[in-house]
Amino acid sequence: MERNGRSLPETVLLSIRGRNARKAMSTPRKPVEGAEMVVASYNVHKCIGTDRKFDPERTARVIREISPDVIALQEADNRFGDRAGLLDLNHLEIETGLVPVPVSGNGKAHGWRGNVLLFKRGTVRDVHQIKLPGLEPRGALVAEIDLDETRALRVIAAHLGLLRRSRSEQARVVLDIMSSADERPTLLLGDLNEWRLGNRSALSTLHTTFGPPPAVPTFPSGLPVLALDRIMGNRHGMVSAVEAHDTPLSRVASDHLPLTAYVHL
Repeated sequence: MERNGRSLPETVLLSIRGRNARKAMSTPRKPVEGAEMVVASYNVHKCIGTDRKFDPERTARVIREISPDVIALQEADNRFGDRAGLLDLNHLEIETGLVPVPVSGNGKAHGWRGNVLLFKRGTVRDVHQIKLPGLEPRGALVAEIDLDETRALRVIAAHLGLLRRSRSEQARVVLDIMSSADERPTLLLGDLNEWRLGNRSALSTLHTTFGPPPAVPTFPSGLPVLALDRIMGNRHGMVSAVEAHDTPLSRVASDHLPLTAYVHL
């Protein structure tokens, strides 16, 4: 098995070396000149850590470490039954200032099919809940946010399927949301479940609009090898400094590391 010209064992070795080089990353992120927002994507794995403990407060502490302006969460609700939300969003708002984008449907759930989008400032003008095709119950949450009187941002928060064919179909649905390349600034955040790059990627159709995404390993959190999570923008130079939030707490809080980036509008 190869990834971007390297065998998987080579990729594992490079990941170990990279992990050793990143051990100091528990210090705060350095601001990037001209950046206006910190954004993140985080599959919280139903708040179950690699130690198999259910600990929503630990998940919230990781979010506080990141201190994002916008964050997309995946697997933040129970998948079956009443699909109840797993985090204390009221407490999280007090601690971080983050509020959830409102969704319709089950009042016990935080978001739409496990996708929760939280933001710190601005006004939500519109929200769309998109059911994605495939055998698994997957979805995308699309929010139009007015940041202030002159600036607006569209955010697409998604969790794509495990099957390659499903991911290809789901990527086309995401593209249908974008009617043209010169539309309003748009971010695509989420666990896209695709580690292949280039033409081998099931997400290659997204590249014409969002460009080739930075491939930053986030899974598994203990030794990240696969770049399953993505932060992508539809404008050149819109997204910068994409990196895994790799700290002692984040390595155990979920099976994914959070992915973070700076956004220039």
